[in-house]
Amino acid sequence: MTHRQFAPAEIQPRKFVFSRENETTIKNILAKYPEGRTASALLPLLNLAQRQHNGWLPEVAIRYVADLLNIPEIKAFEVASFYSMFNLSPRGFYLLQLCRTTPCWLKGSDDLARTCTEYLGIDFGETTSDGLFSLVEVECLGACINGPVIQINDDFYENLSASSLVEVLRALKSTGDANFGPAHKDRVSNSELGRSK
Repeated sequence: MTHRQFAPAEIQPRKFVFSRENETTIKNILAKYPEGRTASALLPLLNLAQRQHNGWLPEVAIRYVADLLNIPEIKAFEVASFYSMFNLSPRGFYLLQLCRTTPCWLKGSDDLARTCTEYLGIDFGETTSDGLFSLVEVECLGACINGPVIQINDDFYENLSASSLVEVLRALKSTGDANFGPAHKDRVSNSELGRSK
């Protein structure tokens, strides 16, 4: 697993507040929780803060969310540093999260790792010099049947081979758009498995 650490102090912002638009979103999120249970909104609010701050979560934003939910800062820091969905330092425009658990490994995730490092010229935990791609390894993306899988930002690319991954990376670099989801059209259907839809 890629080593996770907070961004150095010199690039940490000193101030964070939610945008006016996100304040409305926060009210809608908090309305989903019973009175006295709003601390349960920690994950969605950290996610919202990360999205507002260019895809990474600065320490000041974690403190801001903790204060907003009236929870100890250490609890918010524990959650932010535990889940790989939170980026603790700046990342590339495209965050490549490669699943390295057993099902994906058995289906070729080592080939995808090699492809990423060779094609992009970076290793895990690094960002390309143009700031376009960052590469991290993660534990189970939950698409085991369609492995190997890589998540790029919010999209999942499944049943990948080295060549299909290069196609995705080329498309993202040139047009900013690539087809996502299962890469093979010959997947077993639910009816073939004897399951009803």
